[in-house]
Amino acid sequence: MHFTGVEDTPPEVRQVLIAGYRRMTPAQKLRLVVALTHGVQQVALARIRAQHPGAGEHELKMRLASLWLPGDLMRDVFGWDPAVHGY
Repeated sequence: MHFTGVEDTPPEVRQVLIAGYRRMTPAQKLRLVVALTHGVQQVALARIRAQHPGAGEHELKMRLASLWLPGDLMRDVFGWDPAVHGY
């Protein structure tokens, strides 16, 4: 198994990590992915809030969504053009 993203982790620790992932049920893996995604979104939202301190909730949500969704979808569905309004 080729495992990237942990090149700074010693091989023996990497093996323990991979073994732990293999023991997880699909539901546990899904919960982990959801939790990690939520954490990344919270960090992104903190950055957006810092860069746009006067932004309201709608603007914050649009900027956050535009980090994940394609620009044409943001324009067509939400009327938010990341090229004009930013991320």
